[in-house]
Parts: sequence; structure tokens; C-alpha cells
Amino acid sequence: MCGIVGAVAQRNVVPVLLEGLRRLEYRGYDSCGVAAIVDGVARRARSVSRVADLSEQVRETKLEAVTGIAHTRWATHGAPVTHNAHPIFSRDAIAVVHNGIIENYESLREELRGQGYEFVSQTDTEVIAHLVHSVYRGDLFEAVRNAVKRLHGAYAIAVFHKDEPHRVVGARQGSPLVVGVGEGENFLASDALALAGNTDRFIFLEEGDVADVKVDNVRVADRDGRFVEREIRLVAAYGGAVELGPYRHFMQKEIFEQPRAITDTIPGGDPFSPKLFGEGAEEVLKFIDSILILACGTSSYAGQTAKYWLESVAQIPTQVEVASEYRYRSSVPNPNALVIVISQSGETADTLAALKHAQTLGHRHTLAVCNVATSAMVRQTSLSFLTRAGTEIGVASTKAFTTQLVAMFVLACTIARLHGRLDKTQEASYLHQLRHLPAALNSVLALEPQIIAWAEEFSRKENALFLGRGLHYPIALEGALKLKEISYIHAEAYPAGELKHGPLALVTEAMPVVTVAPNDALLEKLKSNIQEVRARGGQLFVFADADTRIVNAEGLHVIRMPEHYGLLSPILHVVPLQLLAYHTACARGTDVDKPRNLAKSVTVE
Repeated sequence: MCGIVGAVAQRNVVPVLLEGLRRLEYRGYDSCGVAAIVDGVARRARSVSRVADLSEQVRETKLEAVTGIAHTRWATHGAPVTHNAHPIFSRDAIAVVHNGIIENYESLREELRGQGYEFVSQTDTEVIAHLVHSVYRGDLFEAVRNAVKRLHGAYAIAVFHKDEPHRVVGARQGSPLVVGVGEGENFLASDALALAGNTDRFIFLEEGDVADVKVDNVRVADRDGRFVEREIRLVAAYGGAVELGPYRHFMQKEIFEQPRAITDTIPGGDPFSPKLFGEGAEEVLKFIDSILILACGTSSYAGQTAKYWLESVAQIPTQVEVASEYRYRSSVPNPNALVIVISQSGETADTLAALKHAQTLGHRHTLAVCNVATSAMVRQTSLSFLTRAGTEIGVASTKAFTTQLVAMFVLACTIARLHGRLDKTQEASYLHQLRHLPAALNSVLALEPQIIAWAEEFSRKENALFLGRGLHYPIALEGALKLKEISYIHAEAYPAGELKHGPLALVTEAMPVVTVAPNDALLEKLKSNIQEVRARGGQLFVFADADTRIVNAEGLHVIRMPEHYGLLSPILHVVPLQLLAYHTACARGTDVDKPRNLAKSVTVE
């Protein structure tokens, strides 16, 4: 979601700020801007186009400065128009960039209007700028510390004052913010990736922290106002991770990176060792009697797939909750349960809030499955498993999803072994399937030319149904989500057995029906569902395992998967659905990597 970059240096920092924004473009945004202090005056450039357009503005105006802040905005309060773009000014003295949502902005706005402040945007961020200005008494750090005490909600902010030209102050609550520590220069950013090439030393601010960033030093105060020493961590934020290479889009690149990402995620040595999940994991995983999975979007579908594995392999009761709903209902906590949170970024606001809620209810055993080792989610759980997907740029998740599935299968097998429910023969079989998975995925990727042909037909549709049964139902959900996200075709997914309970009313020859058809115990039931669609003139597009004996016929289009892969079949079957969505979007000419209205790392509720 929104990106922040700030810098204080002895050199022109504007190129650093713009490059940082470019590196954060993958998160999704609809406006961008940069502000700097030039000869004691606050100046800014803003755009509702791309960072490249902003860079051209900066070049034309010859904006140069040693102190500045920059932002990519994903609109929440106020439309994506120039006067709502960040940085937001207060009386041409204070400049603010902000990620998050201020829940009490309406009451603060009325209070500040009463003090004579004029509001020129529809953003909640403007109350922060005016609030800081209203309490400023010559010390920006103290002003920010006093102002944030009044804010309710989530925020990461970077602030400067034109009268203190070598200082930027940052603060965070519920939204990520890091300090980059350099030599004779220091930085702020919402993601360490933004500062790749400038520093590899980072301070990850904790909840309630306020950071005073100057050229030669950084001070951090905690939520109680005490100055604290935060650990400086070495993080290799490689800029090369965001290079497109020979691919047309990052999503395509990331689809084809999945065999390598899965190879990197599968642990070497003993892949079912509890040590992989952190210190004390063996005791916790032996003790638990149930599992609660909390996640959003694609990650929630990983959790729904994992439920089948955890209950069939580990034989442990598992519940999956949408994180954004969990914290707002009354639930019955089980202190003997393991709470698992799944997130690509580890900064998903809804999932972090759900985790915190679970902990307040007495859930003391927590595990993060995440792609970012330094994320808030990993820091706030007692156990963790890091996927090795690498940086994922495309908003529509691909390799993060399949590596999450690998992680959850490893967890299911680990728990099964600890509870005496995995014999040596079965363990060896699962291990063999895991090790062979990357090669099997390469065979699936070779189906791309056939999928492109389907995509041409899909590109002319406005609706689609996806069907799956058993542990492939969540894969159908994920396939429908991918199509919606990047092609803007309305798509829904159902358990195939539910067709006759409503969705069949939608089936006509104009409604493509995508079906995931592995050769498993539910195949014959699924074939009956396929016939229900054919009888109504529906057009079926079936991804079928080679030995299912489902063949091409009128109204029935079949692409053969290379092999049946047992319990790990969902990891193979989701890949052609990713490719179908991708090539359909390409045929429709949409912005594949940055679909409208969406953001990569959702750091607001």
C-alpha cells in the first residue's frame, strides 16, 4: 500500500526519494509526491500519474535539497486528485506524508477549524499536519510526540518543518516504518527495499515509537516518551529484486519463478523438524490440541487449503477465519490452540490486529508464516516459518501463495510426526513429492501456449464460474480472485457440489465454467457436476489430470495436467489458473501489475 521515503543528508536527496518511490511502486498507488526544504522554503511536486511523471516535474523545476520526504498514496479519504496527494502542508511550514487511517480525524478537523486552520483536502492526513503545526514551539520532535498522542487509528508518518532544514521526524502506530542508518545521512521508509543501495542498516520502529532523524544521529522515543536504544539490523535489500528482466510483467516473471521459490522454501536436511519453526517449537507443537488460522485474501485461501492437510495428515482440528472479521465478533478462545497468521508482507493491518486480538483473549501460542523476516508479524509471534519467495512485485500474489502452501504442508507433516501420526513410509512419500514439486511445476508451466488460446476467448467475457471439490475448492476461489483482480472480469467460485443449490441458474453458453479436476476420490462426483453444466449449454474449461478420462468434446475444453500429485496437487493446479488470469488480462489490456483500486501490502483496515 502507500509508500514513504524520507532523507536527511549532506547531498541532494531528491533522487534518493524518487528512486525509493520507484522501488515501492509495486505496492499500488494512485498519486505520488515529493517535498523538500529549499533555502528555508517548503516546496513540493505532486502527480496523479506515475512516479515517472513526478520525476519529470522535479527535473523541470530543478528541485534539489538535502532534506525531503516523498510518498505514494492509495486513496482512502478523498479521491485520487492532486490536492489530496501527499505531502500535505500546513501553512507552508509543516509537511507530512502518512500511511494508515486516522479514525478520529473528523473531531480533530472541527477542533482545528475552530483554531483558524483551513482545510484544502479531503484527507484525514491534513489533520496531522495542522495538529503538529498547532503544537509546534520550535522543536519538531516534541511537536510530533505531542501530536500523535491525540491520534486514534493507524499511522506511519514522516514530517519536516521548514525552519529545521536538517531534520525529519517519523512515528508509527499500526503501520510499518523503518529508519535507515547511513554515514553522514539517515533515512525513513515504509519498506527497507526503498533504500536499497543507500544503506543496509535498519532500525525497525516498534508500536508507538517516534524517531528524530538528523544528518549525524537518530534518536528514538517509545510510546511513553522514554528514549530507547533500538537494535540496528543488517538487511540486504537488493535493488535487483525489482528488475523485470525479459518478462512482459512482474506477475508473469513471478509465476515462472515459482519452481525456484519453492525449492528455496523447502527446508534442506530434515524438512519436518520442529526446529524450523523456532526455539521451543517442539514443545508447543506437541502440546496444542487445535489450530486457528487468521489471514486475508489470497493468504486466507492458503489457510483454507492447509485446513485439509492439517486435519487429514496431522489429524488436528483446524479453523480458518478471515482476519478482518475475527476481531469484531465474540469467539471462544482455546488457550491450547496454535494461532497461525499468514501474510506475504507480514504487515497486513487486519491480520496484525487479529493476532493482537487473539493474544488479548489468552492465545499464547502463535506462529507466523511470512515472506519477510523483519516484519511486524514475525516479531510479534513466538514462532515463525519464513517462506523464500523473494520480493513479489505484482499486486496479484502468485509465488507468495504457493510458498505459503509449501510451508503449511511442512507444518502439517511436522505436527503429524510429533503426534505419532506419520509413519516412515508415508513420511518418505511426502518428502519425495516435496522434492519433486519444482520439476512438476516446470511441466505445468509448459502448458502456457494452450492457456493463452483459452485466454483469448475469456477476454471477451464479463463473468465466469470456478468449480473445485475438497482441497481444490480453495484453489478455485484463488483462481476466481486472480481473474477478478487483474482482468476485471466478475468471477465466483463454488464447491462443485453446490452448483444445483443456486449457481446453476447462471449457467448459459455465455458463462465460462472453469473446473479443477484432479484424479482424486471426488473425481466421479465432479464428473457429474460437469455433466450438469453441459446439459445447460454451459462452456466448460477443465484442467484435468492425465488419467481422469475427461476428453475434449462440444462445450468441453480440456487441458491435461502432467501428473496427479496427491495431497500436493493444489500447488500444481493453481499455476494454470494464475496463467489464465494473467493472459486474459493481457488480452484485455489492463494494468496487470498494478490493478485499479488495489494495493500490494494492505496496511489499513
